[in-house]
Amino acid sequence: MQNRTKNFIKRFVLFLVITFVVSSMFVYPKMTIADHIDSELVQSTSTTKEIQKVFPDAAPAPKKNTGDEPPRNLQDVKVIPGGQSIGVQLETKGVLVVGHHLVNGNKGDISPGEKAKINVGDVIVKINGEKIKEMSDIKSYVEEAGKNKKMMDVTVKRGKSTIDTKLEPVLDEKEKQFKIGLYIRDSAAGIGTMTFYDPVSGKYGALGHVISDMDTKKPIEIEDGSIVHSSVTSIEKGDNGIPGEKQARFEEGNHRIGSIKRNTDYGIFGVLEKEIDHEKYNKPFPVALSHEVEEGPAKILTVINGEEIEEFDIEIVSSVPQNNPSTKGMVIQITDPKLLKETGGIVQGMSGSPIIQNGKVIGAVTHVFVNDPTSGYGVHIEWMLQDADIIPHREEKQTAA
Repeated sequence: MQNRTKNFIKRFVLFLVITFVVSSMFVYPKMTIADHIDSELVQSTSTTKEIQKVFPDAAPAPKKNTGDEPPRNLQDVKVIPGGQSIGVQLETKGVLVVGHHLVNGNKGDISPGEKAKINVGDVIVKINGEKIKEMSDIKSYVEEAGKNKKMMDVTVKRGKSTIDTKLEPVLDEKEKQFKIGLYIRDSAAGIGTMTFYDPVSGKYGALGHVISDMDTKKPIEIEDGSIVHSSVTSIEKGDNGIPGEKQARFEEGNHRIGSIKRNTDYGIFGVLEKEIDHEKYNKPFPVALSHEVEEGPAKILTVINGEEIEEFDIEIVSSVPQNNPSTKGMVIQITDPKLLKETGGIVQGMSGSPIIQNGKVIGAVTHVFVNDPTSGYGVHIEWMLQDADIIPHREEKQTAA
């Protein structure tokens, strides 16, 4: 696996004796990270690129922040808009396979994992019937099977299917270590922007789109996760054909401010566990349905320096009333002179920045047009509220052919 440039830092989390190289997705060491994720291109009328980076702090958390409150009607919902930069730490369900490599065995070069028909994107969930939670769980099974010349019974999850296979480790002739020829990863980290926080339930939503693995391009299935405070250290301006990005730092450890329970097409969702401040908005705002969104002026909240949340002018170029969930509900354009000067428009890390119009939270920034960084897509807030389990999920309406 190759190290990326300054656009993002890739850390080899663990180089197991079996040569499992771990490179987490929005990776971080226990220090400053370059907040960047290589995102897949999204095809549309304009070429777009996902902006996977910034989660915000919200306002005072309720005294009892359990997240167990049932969904309620949209007209009863008021949320506190976000805008804060947050660090994201994810742990996968099982161990994700992100690549194959050859092992120099006595019968030639071979990848035992590939021979066992384990594919990139598979998730190793069991070995010899025992649950696998992290990469370090695998090492002892490989050594034992290799020394005893036995097969390992490996269970992988591939999409919605569960597949059993047998894998025999091979002794690397040069390194004298048993290997299985797979690159794996069990965690990911990066930054993003918080969209909203519900003061009634303690639930929050951030990012506005799914977090995908940078190698497999598939959504990450999470076992656990947390959000932490983050500080923006610099901005790389965007230009035509070159998306800009926020760079930020955060610390792992005891700085957790909330859980991550879901990673969906509409963002990440969980429950806040600590109070977080909001400099501009400390009272709840009503939310708007897609048909209430108007073409014309609006505001976004985001951080471009340190932890200061700022308000910037944008234009809603178009908005599509939606009866069913869809990730691209609005086309937006940055019009604020300061934001254009500092960032060039929408940059990676701005994803999740809340959009406010007519005193209501209407959605979040999600994508930038690569060929025009002043413009991009936004998602309607209703779909984020559904996935946060703050409002009930609508039954999808069928259209007659």
